[in-house]
Amino acid sequence: MKRSLAVVCAAALVLTACGTKGGDSGGGGTDESGVKTGAGVTDSTITLGVMTDKTGVFKNLGLGITQGNELWVKDVNAAGGVCGRQVALEQVDHGYKADTAKTLYPQIEPKVLGFVQLLGSPVVAALKQNLADDEAVAAPASWSSELLDNPYVMIVGTTYDVEMIDGLSYLQEQGMIADGDTVGHIYIDGEYGANGLRGSKHYAKQHNLDLREVKITSTDNDLTNIITGLKGDGVKAILLTTSPTQTGSALAANKALGLNVPVLGNNPTFDPVLHKSPAAGALDKLYVVASSVPFSADIPKAQEVAKKYKATYSEPPNAGVPYGYAVAEVWGTVLNKACENKDLTREGIAAALKQTTSAETGDLVAPLDFSQEGAPATRQVYVAQPDASAEGGMKYVKQLFEAPDAAAYTAPHQK
Repeated sequence: MKRSLAVVCAAALVLTACGTKGGDSGGGGTDESGVKTGAGVTDSTITLGVMTDKTGVFKNLGLGITQGNELWVKDVNAAGGVCGRQVALEQVDHGYKADTAKTLYPQIEPKVLGFVQLLGSPVVAALKQNLADDEAVAAPASWSSELLDNPYVMIVGTTYDVEMIDGLSYLQEQGMIADGDTVGHIYIDGEYGANGLRGSKHYAKQHNLDLREVKITSTDNDLTNIITGLKGDGVKAILLTTSPTQTGSALAANKALGLNVPVLGNNPTFDPVLHKSPAAGALDKLYVVASSVPFSADIPKAQEVAKKYKATYSEPPNAGVPYGYAVAEVWGTVLNKACENKDLTREGIAAALKQTTSAETGDLVAPLDFSQEGAPATRQVYVAQPDASAEGGMKYVKQLFEAPDAAAYTAPHQK
């Protein structure tokens, strides 16, 4: 990776990297313009946290999202920053391990205003109470609607349950499934998988589907026997709330066993590296639903981000890049609102988030409204398919839409 972004700390756990000595991280008060400040805010800098996965099962997604975060920081700082301050990122790698995240959190939390990235359902679940106790707004790279009972969680995009409802609606609209069909849902044990399953169960109830549930662990990487069982069940489609490695195994078995049914995945299920895996010849059956665009999207903002990415980084891109940029852009909207309110404390950020009813990202992510307590900020998704010829390995096959079933769905904490 090119290291041209000076805003990124070279060593996340070295105190001098972003500096807390002597109160450099901000200790509260009011600046000359009357803006209240607190943790992570000095007269010259606003520091946001990044707790990502650089070494675990979602390391490629984590890298892409972080690079998108960094590109936004570079852009916003070049344009003068936010509220008269430059934005900096403080990064740590938890490796998709909740216990590691619990150890790292108290080291990074005092240095940041909030978190522009908190990747992983088990990590977010482990830190959920910490965020509430510390009143720290966090944008999780985890899209479970179960998190929305915490007013400090800012989910940019829709949630796994709504993704699955929209995706099943798309399959039915395209004639790939019909009311009364049998479908199988393979899901990772934990909040990620359970929330995807919540969506498929809701849709199944509305459309009389016979839903076959298969729970796996995050380390179960050979799904051949499971796909064999689903073939015996006569499924017309397979639903995945899984890791990319598991997705590859399921798709390869789907083809090898002659099942060849459509496969619908939540947004983290795909990684472009699958184009170079044994599953490469079976990816045509996969449909991925997400509120954010693929890297190759032919919209002006996505093309702008892609151009900047290619000028800055050498790694193969993925959909995490435009998403990471979009999340940071939403953070920018909230920061500007807090500045307008003259309150750059954590309390001020939480208040500004609730006032954000129209966060725009140039369609990198569906339009967002954070004002309804407990509800997803959007229910719109794109549908994409793998495409080895497309930069980032995916292309979308349906533009933003919201299915009637998704619009009518009541999220678990929706008021």
